[in-house]
Amino acid sequence: MIAFLFSKTGQYLLGSLAALALLVAAYAYVDHKGYARAEVYYKGIIAAEHAALAEADANEQRRQTIANNASKQREAEAIAEIERKDAENLQLRRRLASESRQDPDADKPVLGARSVQRINQIR
Repeated sequence: MIAFLFSKTGQYLLGSLAALALLVAAYAYVDHKGYARAEVYYKGIIAAEHAALAEADANEQRRQTIANNASKQREAEAIAEIERKDAENLQLRRRLASESRQDPDADKPVLGARSVQRINQIR
């Protein structure tokens, strides 16, 4: 068998195998470089998408904070308005109660004109 490797046919066969091995190695090297370039390229795209998503998330958080603060402001204004109206109603009820106690017709079984006026103020 060793004699075959030193013959002309064996040398052609070894040379062909060596050339084939070199071609396979060159193809694998070039193919690996292509994958490496594609990996770098797509990692850049993915990093850009992550950055865009992070920015969009931060913008959405900012928008929600602004909307929540505006809503809290409107709520505070509405509460202040309700409290103001409640204070006015309390003052009106106290004034009408005082007037009804001072009404000389309070003990009559029918409502007088002043009693009807007080009831109409409540409506």
